Amino acid sequence: MAEQAAALSPLLKQATPVIAARGEGVYIYDEDDRRYLDFTAGIGVTSTGHCHPRVVEAAQRQVGTLIHGQYTTVMHRPLLQLTERLGSVLPEGIDRLFYVNSGSEAVEAALRLARQATGRQNAIVFQGSFHGRTMAAASLTTSGVKIRAGIGPLMPGVAVSPFPYAYRLGMTEEQATEYALRELDYLFATVSSPKDTAAIFIEPVLGEGGYVPVPPAFFAGLRERADRHGILLVADEVQTGFGRTGKFWGHDHAGIRPDIIITAKGLASGFPLSAIAAPHALMEKAWPGSQGGTYGGNAVSSAAALATLDVIQEEGLVDNAAEMGERLKKGASQVADANPAIGDVRGLGLMVASEFVTADGTPDGEAAARAHKAAADKGLLLLTCGPHGNVVRMIPPLIVNADQIDAAVDLWSKAVSEATA
Repeated sequence: MAEQAAALSPLLKQATPVIAARGEGVYIYDEDDRRYLDFTAGIGVTSTGHCHPRVVEAAQRQVGTLIHGQYTTVMHRPLLQLTERLGSVLPEGIDRLFYVNSGSEAVEAALRLARQATGRQNAIVFQGSFHGRTMAAASLTTSGVKIRAGIGPLMPGVAVSPFPYAYRLGMTEEQATEYALRELDYLFATVSSPKDTAAIFIEPVLGEGGYVPVPPAFFAGLRERADRHGILLVADEVQTGFGRTGKFWGHDHAGIRPDIIITAKGLASGFPLSAIAAPHALMEKAWPGSQGGTYGGNAVSSAAALATLDVIQEEGLVDNAAEMGERLKKGASQVADANPAIGDVRGLGLMVASEFVTADGTPDGEAAARAHKAAADKGLLLLTCGPHGNVVRMIPPLIVNADQIDAAVDLWSKAVSEATA
């Protein structure tokens, strides 16, 4: 057989030019040992930073005892312990968990549960949503056509309602909230009858859609409508959960309780693990055989998640995310004040975005790309998002300190000045 060279898919494009050799805390080091401030955190995954000693030790210990115990075949202690621990951070009454590997899988599991529990078929999502790339999750995703294009027909039964994106709509937050709730009611009257609607899916902060926080009044409006019509409210906390927003869950800012919570990313500090959580009375309505999977609840991932919870709670990382998030947002706003190419700065906790626009307010993806590249050249790793690629987002690990925030803001200021000169 002739030898051949294999390579990665040509569609996999790196957001930065870095080949990472190692990571430590908020830093990544390349193969030449150049240090970068990593304000991507693996798209919000390395919540406790790169290679936190507690997480490393827990994973190493578990690898030496049991790597994989398939959880519908045998049970293992790390998964039982993790489930018990998560009960202490989940909202009261949300006390049953089902584990899989990725955010997309958890989204599909939540949709399956919602349809089976209600006997209804439709799901409502919001413009700019990102819920994943697998077929049902992609059908729920409207953050950009690249997720949906060329794979149709998509799953039926999905209705899309406007999101209260105040800056894009040219409204105040209050006006945008009133508009979006009014349009949701219109959708119920014209597209998806409440009697046919199983669930409303929402991210507490739009992720790929542009890092736009949900106004608390909008969340409250969704809760009221869900209760009135017997619809399940699903909080997709894949990116916002585990302290990222300055509260343990993103929906905590609105003071409401969802019916189903989806979590992944920062749950295990980089090990593949995701879950859905729901009340016992709801979870037991799932049909027999509808929940399962080969790798879900992996023993090493579960041990890493337990260590992650320890670090978050013992090091006060939720409060740190709130404090450092305010510092980062203030710094990014000062950069924007000096650079009219940035039309809006927004965020919640350690999720901060800068939106680039032209002089007439048109999305400016080219300027965002230049600033993003200039930041990487200077040693600051960031990501872009938004349908037009005109939003640059900052997602540092939850362990980030004031000096590191200030260093990042300084590099960002220089990058923006260079990119918009």
